[in-house]
Amino acid sequence: MPIEIENIVFSRFVKQTVPFEFISIKELYARCEKSAYDLSKPHRIKFHSLLIITKGQGEHTIDFIPQKLYPGVIIPLTKEQVHHFEKPLQVEGFVISFEEHFITSKISEQNLFHFFQLFHNPVILIGEENIKKLIPFFDLLQNIHIDTNVNLKSELINTTFMGLLFQIKRHSIYQHDIFESQRFKDFLAFKQLLLKKYNQSHNAKDYAKELSFSYKYLNDICKEICNQTAKSFIDNWLLLEIKRNISEKKYTSQEIAFKMGFNEPSNFIRFFKKFTGVTPKHFQKEM
Repeated sequence: MPIEIENIVFSRFVKQTVPFEFISIKELYARCEKSAYDLSKPHRIKFHSLLIITKGQGEHTIDFIPQKLYPGVIIPLTKEQVHHFEKPLQVEGFVISFEEHFITSKISEQNLFHFFQLFHNPVILIGEENIKKLIPFFDLLQNIHIDTNVNLKSELINTTFMGLLFQIKRHSIYQHDIFESQRFKDFLAFKQLLLKKYNQSHNAKDYAKELSFSYKYLNDICKEICNQTAKSFIDNWLLLEIKRNISEKKYTSQEIAFKMGFNEPSNFIRFFKKFTGVTPKHFQKEM
């Protein structure tokens, strides 16, 4: 029997006016156990999170790909991803969860660039020896989070969180490429447009035209930032979103096909099989 994927919104477990939470992984497990919710069950998040590992070893599965966890591993989890925790708890650390608008609507353009660039990475390694350099930010976020004084609370959380992100980025073992600001912005504009119009077009040239880019420029920035052509980026995103939709067990193959912008279910099946080697129905049975 296929696993049904639950969509988890931020307010599912967090009841507070500020859409931001700082909590230990141990506390998260305890809360979910109390609510009879199984974190090891795949679920699709409707908010952003940052998973920071400080002790132990384990595994976390993100969009059907397992990721090893150990001290110094930091994983940005973004809205719409399907993931699940290990059972039982094997690691220690923290989970920071927030609504994207809470961060993006309150920071400068330069900091917004750094935020999106950091969350563009599937995993960040800072090394176990650098965890201690994050502790002052953990302590401050924890104190602000539990403080009942709401005066400038949002602003203080936002500033402290950005400081934590800068510290993480600064101590990353594998220094991530610093993309030229405008080209990275243009890549994000392409990605956002794809999220809005994937059901209307799968053609990279259509996106380039709507963004007033040349097709060559769109290809160049995709190759620079994600090592793919614009067409490959579209195909890979479509494939991942199809897998997510199949996993949710809410739609038929025909419904997913039309939802994803395929005119005929046969074209949808052909597309999926081309990249996975199996049909959507077979993929669902294998889960």
